[in-house]
Amino acid sequence: MNKLYLWGIIITAAMLGATYYTLALNAKGDATGDIVNMLAIAGAVALVIITVFVVIKYVRQMQTDTATGTLMPENWDGVGEYDNEVPFGWAIMFIGTMIWGMWYFLAGYPVNAYSQIGEYNEEVKEYNAKFIEEYADIKGDRLVEMGESVYLVECVACHNLNGDGNNEVDAADLNNRISAKSVKHVINHGSNNKLLGMEMPMPDRNGLFNANTGALITDAEIDAVASYVANGMSGAGAEVFAGVCASCHGADGKGMPSVAPSIASWNQELLANVITYGKKGAIGTMPAMDRLNAKQKEAVSAYIMSLGKGE
Repeated sequence: MNKLYLWGIIITAAMLGATYYTLALNAKGDATGDIVNMLAIAGAVALVIITVFVVIKYVRQMQTDTATGTLMPENWDGVGEYDNEVPFGWAIMFIGTMIWGMWYFLAGYPVNAYSQIGEYNEEVKEYNAKFIEEYADIKGDRLVEMGESVYLVECVACHNLNGDGNNEVDAADLNNRISAKSVKHVINHGSNNKLLGMEMPMPDRNGLFNANTGALITDAEIDAVASYVANGMSGAGAEVFAGVCASCHGADGKGMPSVAPSIASWNQELLANVITYGKKGAIGTMPAMDRLNAKQKEAVSAYIMSLGKGE
């Protein structure tokens, strides 16, 4: 037998033995006790055998073969490539690896087996169910107290302890429903933040007509209505609001179901939707707070409403 093949067999046997011994040691004597170890062993066997004998093949090829074929017309500093077909064995291994990969992710591990992430997600679901059941009936001041605790953990980094968002540099000022800067941004760019819990986009300024003038809203009118809304639906700009905004947001600015959200004050539904879906605005993007359960969202909404204008 050729010495190269003999050494290949010896190295393969040694590597497979070491792999099995290591797995058996980690599994306390049972290397095939679960699907993870079985797949690890199978993968190790395949990798060792393929690696060793592919190395042997190409070492032998370098010892005996000579270059043949037609060179490609392109070359780099005099170094060219032969115009050869893709090796059949390589193509088979490539396709086989793709098929195995699809099986692994769709039918094998980890989809149909244990994973730490899956266990964590199941534990979170169980905890959230117990949490909601235990605190389902709390209301009033106790709900606000719970919301303050959630706020201090999840919201304070951006919105600050007093809720002003560092004067709206880092985040929205939660003490007031909406600032003039945010109103202008929404009018100019439109909005599609699921503030009603569904896709209900507001058009940008190119789709906003003033019913009083029959023309598109102007810069001066935007400034006026932004000031009006930010001042709690009072002051100059009432006529612009009535002609442009009231048809969707209502004459009092408190919104209409399935049409537009309240811009006069916070409410439970509005805050819960912002927490659930996130929000894009003049300051930036607030991420969705997916890790909060329904009761925590209700609680932090109650706390925010206690800071400023809520209903």
